[in-house]
Amino acid sequence: MNALNPNTLKLVALAALPAALLMNTSCSSLPKGETSKQVITKEGVPGVYSIETYKTTATVTGIDAANRKITVVSKEGKKQVFKAGPEVANFAQIRVGDQIVVTAAEELVVYMAHEGVPYPDGTAALVALAPIGAKPGVLIAGTSQVTAKVIGIDRKSRKAVLQLPDGTTKTFTVRPDVDLSKRSLGEEVVFRCTEAVAISVEKP
Repeated sequence: MNALNPNTLKLVALAALPAALLMNTSCSSLPKGETSKQVITKEGVPGVYSIETYKTTATVTGIDAANRKITVVSKEGKKQVFKAGPEVANFAQIRVGDQIVVTAAEELVVYMAHEGVPYPDGTAALVALAPIGAKPGVLIAGTSQVTAKVIGIDRKSRKAVLQLPDGTTKTFTVRPDVDLSKRSLGEEVVFRCTEAVAISVEKP
């Protein structure tokens, strides 16, 4: 999951920057499948709230207990082999025919920072495992935050240039409902992305 990767800040910034000015965006790309997405903006206010969810189910078709590997087949018939690490304490509970359910969610909040209020960038992560004796399961969640600075505004063409923390710049088209006469150079845009993945093993 990107939020747990050391390069998250750069990846999130590149993927999320358009959200401050446009309608649609995502922290990263969720797999194709059963997805749903909700995007909320406020008339005249640069920024966005977006949440996207994804859910898929695969069936356990093979177990290699000695090597702690399981083979699963998705609804589309795609076969994959996964190795369970030592942190999966309940590996012995898995049986052929069990369902592996994966649910992922991405929440993106983009807003203009207020002068004088600190918005520390960085990442935070959480990992929770199923209790001993229960069916294997894990919840992984992470939050990344970056702040970009407005370094250019072209009111005629409705373009804004934002500078990322690593010094690179990106140019974006501003939504028609945003009044650019009220925006100024030096303003900061905060991007906060939270990603969560829950994996559980269930009886069919």
